[in-house]
Amino acid sequence: MILPTIHMNGTAACDLIEDLTRASASLYQAILDVQRAGPNGRDYYPQGPDAISRAIADHVWRLKRLTDVRQELEDIIEHVAKSL
Repeated sequence: MILPTIHMNGTAACDLIEDLTRASASLYQAILDVQRAGPNGRDYYPQGPDAISRAIADHVWRLKRLTDVRQELEDIIEHVAKSL
């Protein structure tokens, strides 16, 4: 991942941190919402005995991707904060 270089002609570090923190908080809320929307076996059993396992695996993968993006934002925030 390429990280921003803080300099006089670029975005102010405090602005970047503010924007990235807001985005990270939004992703955190999205993660909580997606967790609550997890698969329920009653919605999958008509598709066969393996359907819920596949749905859970998809759900876990979805959460991992959101968590990975949030971690990247936190890494950028940490990098920018070091420039202050």
